Amino acid sequence: MKRLITLCTLLLGIMLALPSQAQLIEGKRGWEDFKIGVAGFTYRNYDIDKTLAFLKSMEVRYLSVKDWWLPLNSTKEQMDAFKAKCRSYGVEPYILGPIYMKSEAEVDRAFAYAERYGAEMFIGVPNYELTEYVVAKVKQTGIRMAIHTHGPDGAPFPNIQKVAEIYHNPDWGVGCCMDLGHSVRMGENIVKDIKKYRAWLYDIHIKDESEASQKGGTWEMGRGVIDFRPVVKVLRKVKYDGVVSLEFEKNGNNPHPGVAESIGYLRGVLDATK
Repeated sequence: MKRLITLCTLLLGIMLALPSQAQLIEGKRGWEDFKIGVAGFTYRNYDIDKTLAFLKSMEVRYLSVKDWWLPLNSTKEQMDAFKAKCRSYGVEPYILGPIYMKSEAEVDRAFAYAERYGAEMFIGVPNYELTEYVVAKVKQTGIRMAIHTHGPDGAPFPNIQKVAEIYHNPDWGVGCCMDLGHSVRMGENIVKDIKKYRAWLYDIHIKDESEASQKGGTWEMGRGVIDFRPVVKVLRKVKYDGVVSLEFEKNGNNPHPGVAESIGYLRGVLDATK
């Protein structure tokens, strides 16, 4: 009996010493191929410190910056301090906007703001009649503009098709910040649009919707009507290398639980479809 106990003890020791056979992840996760960010409108009721703390808690590394945190008349010194603060949280304040422009003076102000910031691109929404002036400004400054789409709600540029129609030469340096949720609210096939208008696709705002109509509203990703699997696959296929920023419009006074759920869901889809 003692020999049996001794033998069992030895066998147990050998088993514990063997390498683990646990199912571990090998290589990069699927979501590490994507730059995941958050659009500033999501945290519209929070100051920048609280916003950055939220992003850090989720390991989200990109932020689209709205002018309530960094006003359009900010000095270069204020901008540099703002960027340093963001980076101290591990967050890159990668783009400015959307900035709305209804006159040539407002176009000048927007481009001067982006130039002081050191931006290569910003998100803008200019009136249609400013097209030639905007194109000239892009050429003059070398700063590209991504026009934000707003779907069926009556704002200029409802979809990426309209951006490509007005700014029909992609070499002009004016493209699109495509809001996928708003496109679905217009009943559009966003996979086909991404393929067709890839040359104009500069930035992406991603969200789920409660229904595919004008009545639809932002919903936690994975609970709404959008199937994100083909969207992720087509973004990989067209080699999209920009940021995919969650714009969570729901629950403005307490968005963070829905944001965290949505970011987790997006990462899961990216992992499952790599």
